[in-house]
Amino acid sequence: MVTRLPWNPDAIRRRLNDYAPYAGARIEVMHVAEDASEIRVQMPLEESNTNLVGTHFGGSLYAMVDPHLMILLIARLGPEYVVWDRVATIDFLRPGRGTVHATIRVTGDEIEEILAATSGGEKHLRDWTLEIVDEEGEAVATVVKTLYVRKKRAEA
Repeated sequence: MVTRLPWNPDAIRRRLNDYAPYAGARIEVMHVAEDASEIRVQMPLEESNTNLVGTHFGGSLYAMVDPHLMILLIARLGPEYVVWDRVATIDFLRPGRGTVHATIRVTGDEIEEILAATSGGEKHLRDWTLEIVDEEGEAVATVVKTLYVRKKRAEA
């Protein structure tokens, strides 16, 4: 699926990396796909993002993946759609040490599913499961996000 909004991956990456919560936690957006299908992020373990016991602070782990699905869907679906984060849960599986990584991806099949489900103006709630992994590829946390998507209503 082709991006429907003007999309500048480098500008998006720079803006996210300059975003105060990301800069403060040392979260870095490493890659934003040209076709708005994927964003990759990482976060090293540093004093600014550790918890009381010296591992990654849970809020920073969640922040790593928070806005990206919404950003990708808005870019892919275009201005005729409303996209909102609706629900999120995080399951902390093991202590985060070292540099952690996450890949946030929206496939063409997922976009087609959303387009079909919303074609008549209905709302659609869709879940994504995202994994935050350590340097060995072991899962540190799993985040389940539910996004609300609907075609915008015609203005009266």
